[in-house]
Amino acid sequence: MRQKQARKGFHSWALGASWLLAACAASTAQAQTAAPALPKPTVVGSGYLNPWAIAPLPDKRFLLTERGGKLWLLDAEGRKQSELQGVPKVVDAGQGGLLDVVADSQFASNRRIFFCFSEAGPQAGTNSTALASARISANDRQLEDVKVLFSQRPKAKSNAHFGCRIAETPDGNLFLSLGDRFSQRDDAQSLNNHHGKLVRIAKDGSVPKDNPYVGRQDALPEIYSYGHRNSQGLAVAADGSLWQHEHGPQGGDEINRPQPGKNYGWPVITYGEEYGGGKIGEGTQKSGMEQPLHYWVPSIAPSGMAFVTSDRYGSAWKGSLLVGGLKSRSVAQLTVKDGKVTGEKRLYESLGERIRDVRQGADGLVYLLTDGPDGKLIRLVP
Repeated sequence: MRQKQARKGFHSWALGASWLLAACAASTAQAQTAAPALPKPTVVGSGYLNPWAIAPLPDKRFLLTERGGKLWLLDAEGRKQSELQGVPKVVDAGQGGLLDVVADSQFASNRRIFFCFSEAGPQAGTNSTALASARISANDRQLEDVKVLFSQRPKAKSNAHFGCRIAETPDGNLFLSLGDRFSQRDDAQSLNNHHGKLVRIAKDGSVPKDNPYVGRQDALPEIYSYGHRNSQGLAVAADGSLWQHEHGPQGGDEINRPQPGKNYGWPVITYGEEYGGGKIGEGTQKSGMEQPLHYWVPSIAPSGMAFVTSDRYGSAWKGSLLVGGLKSRSVAQLTVKDGKVTGEKRLYESLGERIRDVRQGADGLVYLLTDGPDGKLIRLVP
């Protein structure tokens, strides 16, 4: 009798232990599903001098700009293949220099690229942002057919706030973000200049007929939206919509979805403050001025940004917006749903690097570019 009771007790214990083990395994599996391992940052190139932008090419190579004026063609592993000759002279001072670069959506057939830079003006010390196109020669060593498609007006005596991020939208037009030049910030509210604006042009430099201010005598026709401070981030989502970020002053960095003819408030409204403290403008809201989708206080000093559209990182990453942070030395991963920002995570803070650019490569992987005299190209490996 006692043996039967012992066997029964052991059987109950075994069933309980099995259930507990199964529950633990299920819990572990659920946790692993909910929190996949963070992609591993792997340095694939280094030794770049103050790099500003990377542009993935269809054959998995890259273009890379150095602020001092050099444009490099890199192989698929981030090694310098050649320095492309024929870059226009840039104003290498302060925040100026050779800045953004992108490949034409038809690069595989036309070898065309677009880049922006700080361009000297006719008066000593004046400059502004310019956008140019060029074709890479067949031997991968020269820029050919270099044309300046757009120059910001007016030129100003300033070495700050050039903006200078480029995006091509599905309609084949180009957007270029333009800073307020710091000392000219009130110009951002006037339509007779390009300071603090987002402009839209065709690939030949002409003005699209459906730009919001075409035909108005009191506005420059290239302007698409205004009231921006210093935007160094543009990205196109999978649905074709354009997203933009901009630097706030002391706090108040913003994420927006720019719409034609809309006023984004700077310097009348902002979530930032004067350097050293003090109110700017009229507060944070005003009728007729757009509110940001997302903002940062304190500032992260946002840089390049990109949407994750590939499947390489699974559903947890697909559709998210990655924003590089210079001051925060991190990558902000924003969850996006129905055109709104619904959450944020800070990633890669342990790198301790100022993140200058973020791009998704032709291989579907995300690449980070760090800022400084020994800039690095980092691949995020699933």
